[in-house]
Amino acid sequence: MKRRRIVLALAAMVVSGAALAAVWPRAHEAASILAAQDDPAELSDLQVNSALRNSQNIVAGQIESALAAHDTGLASSFVELAKSKNIPLPDELAQRVGDAVAEESTASHIAKRFAIGLVTGNADDGASLSGTVAGDLFVFGDIRDVVREGKHLVMGEDTDRLVLGLATAGLAVTAATYVSIGGVAPVRAGLTLVKDARKVGRLGEGLTEWAGRSAREVVDTSVLQQAVGSGSIVRPVQTVSATSAAFRAEKAGGLVRLAKDVGRVGEKAGARGALDTLKIAEGPGDVARAARLAETSGGKTRAILKLLGRGALLLAAGAFDLSLWVFGAIFALVSFLVSIKATTERMTQSWIDRGKRRRQLAAADSAIVSAAANG
Repeated sequence: MKRRRIVLALAAMVVSGAALAAVWPRAHEAASILAAQDDPAELSDLQVNSALRNSQNIVAGQIESALAAHDTGLASSFVELAKSKNIPLPDELAQRVGDAVAEESTASHIAKRFAIGLVTGNADDGASLSGTVAGDLFVFGDIRDVVREGKHLVMGEDTDRLVLGLATAGLAVTAATYVSIGGVAPVRAGLTLVKDARKVGRLGEGLTEWAGRSAREVVDTSVLQQAVGSGSIVRPVQTVSATSAAFRAEKAGGLVRLAKDVGRVGEKAGARGALDTLKIAEGPGDVARAARLAETSGGKTRAILKLLGRGALLLAAGAFDLSLWVFGAIFALVSFLVSIKATTERMTQSWIDRGKRRRQLAAADSAIVSAAANG
């Protein structure tokens, strides 16, 4: 019976030990992710490491896709990520990325794309985005958007109220930028990037809804309609003055914070990085997290966002599911320790009992011998 109890305890120890060994890697990873859920940089780093463990070829594949889409910035971001993770890349692939970067860096290419962004207000690469930002800083772009969308509003036609509100806010912030000698320039750039993302359809649905409400709150529609009636691109000073009067600064706190965070992403990860963020963000909280990620990851930010999507900013898996792995490991560990204790106690008791029996037998034998000698 005692031997059976020892065998059962040993079996329980083996089973619980095997279970602990099986769940420990996932539990350790889950615990690390749960601990990092409020730190976007650490959270994304853990998840990138997990993705790369499954397949390091994913980086080369993403670079190929980026080059095929003529997105040199994204390809360069993946090259930087590969270097930081010590992932070797084929020399031919690295050379192609370098050639693409060199081609996009030529003065003629930059000037052409800059002019397109400046004149049209539409952007699809870094140079054209610079043009749209420059146009807004010189009020040309915002006046163009206010007059165009404002005319639609006055005529009762379909109006992009978000672009209208962002352009109105942009004119007011631009005036503040000049007054403060660039002190709010990141906000100005952020508003432009949000507006551009809206124009090219790269503003997430949740963020579009939030920004739309905020833009309506910061614009006095009646004052704006009067300003639009007399506004014109050829009269920028008068148009800016009249339009700025429609801006409700006391209502603009949330929109300004969003623009500031977008500007921070743009400074560290580039304008395309900011657009990538706006595409996956569901609200201003996501953009604030992306700003923290960009400040730590810099040029790698676009690659991280491409690999993980919104999961780079917050837990992709449910906290409950991750907690189950942790609790499973704790249960297996406790079971393993309890089975060790039970096995040790039963083996020790068996050894003690065996010693007692030997001593009793020795005493009995001694008594028999003594009795025989005395007899």
